[in-house]
Amino acid sequence: MSTLVDRLRTVLGERGLIADQREMAPFVRDFRGRMTGAAEAVALPASTDEAAAVVDIAREHDAVIFPIGGNTGLCYGAVPTAPGGRPAIVVGMGKMTSLRAVDRAANVLTVDAGMALARVHELAAAEGRQFPLHLGSEGTAQIGGLISTNAGGTGVLRYGPMRDLVCGIEAVLPDGSIYRDLDALRKNNTGYDLKHLLIGAEGTLGLVTGAALRLRQPNRTFAHGWISVTGPKSAVELLSRLQERCGDTIEAFEMLNRAEVDCVLRHIPRTRLPFNATPAWSVMIELAHTDPEADLVSALEEVMAAALEADLADDAFVAQSEAQAKEIWHIRHSVTEAHKIEGVGIVHDTAVRNSAVAGFIEAADEMSARFFPEARVLVVSHLGDGNVHYILMFPHDYWRALPDREAKALEVEMAVHNIAVRFGGTISAEHGIGRKLTSELRRLGDPVKLSVMRQIKRALDPRDIMNPGALLV
Repeated sequence: MSTLVDRLRTVLGERGLIADQREMAPFVRDFRGRMTGAAEAVALPASTDEAAAVVDIAREHDAVIFPIGGNTGLCYGAVPTAPGGRPAIVVGMGKMTSLRAVDRAANVLTVDAGMALARVHELAAAEGRQFPLHLGSEGTAQIGGLISTNAGGTGVLRYGPMRDLVCGIEAVLPDGSIYRDLDALRKNNTGYDLKHLLIGAEGTLGLVTGAALRLRQPNRTFAHGWISVTGPKSAVELLSRLQERCGDTIEAFEMLNRAEVDCVLRHIPRTRLPFNATPAWSVMIELAHTDPEADLVSALEEVMAAALEADLADDAFVAQSEAQAKEIWHIRHSVTEAHKIEGVGIVHDTAVRNSAVAGFIEAADEMSARFFPEARVLVVSHLGDGNVHYILMFPHDYWRALPDREAKALEVEMAVHNIAVRFGGTISAEHGIGRKLTSELRRLGDPVKLSVMRQIKRALDPRDIMNPGALLV
């Protein structure tokens, strides 16, 4: 494949191409080290035109393209696994990190796809605005990857997922043409809104190179609390009461079980519990308002006091300083890091209506105790939007001794997914399908929807150049 590599080097230069297998290693495996692929080269375009040239070269050589962002995904969507022996090119956006434009009046920030989410936060703050998407991996996760996976995070309850925060996209399509839609108009009723095909497509329909992002006015007053609830059903009732009292000032409403909190306390430095003992179930709450005079702390204390009076909760803590607030959210945002140390977690990204969360967890607990007694159940839930990360955590030694780990993982996933579907839910709320869940999507997805998706894929990418094997197989 030297001809392919030489052609790429001609366009990208030495600094824009990695062809050494050792140097490529971080680009061909997922960040948890569970799946490794192979590629002829890693292309690092520095502009949209260079990205388009890479696609053209791939077409010339019947190669396939595997887009990669910050490589923080959990479903192996960026791992290169070329079908039929076709040469594979990993395309990273790490050199495309520029700020293209800021429009304060329209509240729009236009950036390259390789910009890290944390940098977007900095740029928005410098303009007196905020970009309200927050993840534990925001220092690494890139805008292009967040768009391609329709990322969620803790603020979906108030702001929606990435789909609701993107107002324009630039992308290289599978035929090498450049789709430019960065006008970011509030109203534009001139046909299909094609950006929504690319958001959540996991790189199967094009290579995102730029985006216009919707900014918000910054919040100026906050309240943070952590409350020990008597169970998931009580947490749902607490959410309802909080919504009635505080409306859309609810920034985050995160539920965790005891095993999840203890996992973080055990493995992550500088974590501290504000209770005498870890609650069986607890909820972390953030309220925020643009009005600096809003008394959110009193409102949160009022709701918490009523919850204690109604026996929905048995202990509560309201942060009295920014440092105490950071301690609460440090625990929440450290769960993924703690999981890697604790064991091998089969992480589920299920979602049901929040009214069904308690029933779903109860049914999943019964199933897990019966069929997977070796595992401990960890739960972290974006309860406000019904997203439940139901995790079966297996000890490292147990997992290493399994004769077929992939089969075991699929067995666990199928069991939990069956329950989610029984409760009217989904098998993927925010992580995507990637390569991990293609068989499950085929098994449980709506046949009509899948048929339409395949027709769209064939229409835009008839040669299956873009991220083959991800999402649809």
